[in-house]
Amino acid sequence: MEHTNIGDSLIQVKNIKKQFGEKFALNDVNCDINKGEVVFIIGPSGSGKSTFLRCLNLLETPTSGQIFFEGNELTKKGVNVNALRQKMGMVFQHFNLFPHKTILQNLTLAPMKLQGVSKADAEKEAMRLLKRVGLEDRADAYPAQLSGGQKQRIAIVRSLCMKPEVMLFDEPTSALDPEMVGEVLGVMRELAEDNMTMVVVTHEMGFAREVASRVIFMDQGQIVEEDTPEELFAHPKSERLQNFLSKVL
Repeated sequence: MEHTNIGDSLIQVKNIKKQFGEKFALNDVNCDINKGEVVFIIGPSGSGKSTFLRCLNLLETPTSGQIFFEGNELTKKGVNVNALRQKMGMVFQHFNLFPHKTILQNLTLAPMKLQGVSKADAEKEAMRLLKRVGLEDRADAYPAQLSGGQKQRIAIVRSLCMKPEVMLFDEPTSALDPEMVGEVLGVMRELAEDNMTMVVVTHEMGFAREVASRVIFMDQGQIVEEDTPEELFAHPKSERLQNFLSKVL
């Protein structure tokens, strides 16, 4: 996929370490993510991919190092993390929808409560986005009435309702039945085509190859290699990446 308008740095990660007891989940990670980039993070289980993603919006607090978002240091004491977090959409493996609220209520809650958007405007935007993902007919349904693939598309729409600057995806298809994966990847592909800045932790190598502007390979809490998908998958430089790709491709 061709990516246009990739420009200014949106997120800068400097010397991030994250320690759990004696173990370093992240060990001196440096990374820049530019506006309009679609960055996929791959690597074996336990390599630090999800921890890195969760550090970007401080769901995990780094042990040391700095993270900047739009030039503001997130890791500085006294920063209003919640205000900055509103600009970062996050989609998890599990959908975390409120079971007792309708889909439309799930989507309008945060814009109304956190951003002061009127009910009418919040509902209008939610319906526009539901239509975009082919689920406008489910607005009055409850989460229990939806399939896994539909719930995950709703989770993506819920993030988009906040008009984020970047979308973070933590293995968004890993909890889905195989036939539902395509529904979710289709929505993500459209977002990439619209130049939404995205950081995606995934095991879907074919999708990474097709959609990413850059792929990062992590192992043992460090970035081992990063490159365009064409280069990284076709000509892996490190033995560790060669070994990993031989098992997953």
